[in-house]
Amino acid sequence: MTHKDSVIIYSGGLDSTTLLYEERERVALAVTFDYGSNHAARETACARHHCALLGVEHVVIDLAFVKRYFTSSLLSGAADIPSGSYDDANMHSTVVPFRNGIMLSIACGLAESRGLTRVLIANHGGDHAIYPDCRPQFVSAMDAAMRAGTYEGVCLAAPYTHLSKADIVRRGAVLGVDYGQTYSCYRGGEHHCGTCGTCTERREAFREAGIPDPTIYED
Repeated sequence: MTHKDSVIIYSGGLDSTTLLYEERERVALAVTFDYGSNHAARETACARHHCALLGVEHVVIDLAFVKRYFTSSLLSGAADIPSGSYDDANMHSTVVPFRNGIMLSIACGLAESRGLTRVLIANHGGDHAIYPDCRPQFVSAMDAAMRAGTYEGVCLAAPYTHLSKADIVRRGAVLGVDYGQTYSCYRGGEHHCGTCGTCTERREAFREAGIPDPTIYED
């Protein structure tokens, strides 16, 4: 039997759901961070669904201070989210400063508190241009900081760092992930808007992967 040694940062989105399914034999705890984003409630509901399905312990940690003190269109309402392509110029306003650094620090503390030795995060190659705390150099630096700052040398695993979203969809399809029960839209409506950068990226990923897209889009 595989030893459960990992904490996963789990949003309920497409990427982290795929990683949860890939690593489910090793995941002891899934943690969702509610930092007040437009889509927090929708994502958290999806996270609860999959954790219950897989029998994985799930906790939601409130990071209300992020919405109170940080600046990002991801925190200020659906109307502020840009439409169009998932690229640096268009999506820069959605950056939540050092979000992954904050979440990884907490997840690292949770791991050591529970005697676990690994933290999982599902950043991917398409994030690099937009989000500094998704880039390979950040992952390497954070891994080194976590190892140095814990007695047991808690490490960071980010296996999708160099993969595209289409690559991730292909992996999830093999695993039988129900992507209809994942959520990506930055506007946070009942259904995916279909036009924001994350919806555009999601659509392109399924198309490129050659996998039917189960997502309900409003447009």
